[in-house]
Amino acid sequence: MSERAPRADAVRNRTRILDEARTAFEREGVDVPLDSIAAAAGVGAGTVHRHFPTKDALVSAVIETRLTEMADRVRVASGASDPGSEFFVLLVELVESAGGNLALTEALAGERPGPAVATAGARLSSELQVLLTRAQDVRAVRGDIDVPSLHALLSGAIHMRRLPGVKPELVLDVIERGLAPGPGTDAEGE
Repeated sequence: MSERAPRADAVRNRTRILDEARTAFEREGVDVPLDSIAAAAGVGAGTVHRHFPTKDALVSAVIETRLTEMADRVRVASGASDPGSEFFVLLVELVESAGGNLALTEALAGERPGPAVATAGARLSSELQVLLTRAQDVRAVRGDIDVPSLHALLSGAIHMRRLPGVKPELVLDVIERGLAPGPGTDAEGE
């Protein structure tokens, strides 16, 4: 027997729940009560639980969606005619878009793993590897940087955006200059 397609109203409800959860998690972190998310989505708590049996399932779905969007954006950047320039534009974009997102910041720091989040995170890493390699091939990025190091830099830059008195543009400039090939760096990745 084949599975029935979900009803249109069920699909709409799931989408509204995910949208409201994403907004709430970005703004307040993952400790937002499910009842608040249900109310904002215009559904009952039971509807939220039908779609997401646990809060962790909802958090994972939101983070997985965001990581997938980021991976898609990196894939597009990898196809650019100037991968070096696109690498640095994307770097700033990722830091700025994730900087105010408490749930995503936690996920990128590895605080909320789960199978779906881990899979989406692995895809993001894979897409970053392609872009990084292309940027290194045109000698826009030093050759001794790898994706785990890039993740650490991104994580630090994202975290610093939430610290008082920090000048984000200065920190990003320092990171960009550090990633560029120069004296004493492995420009060719050998």
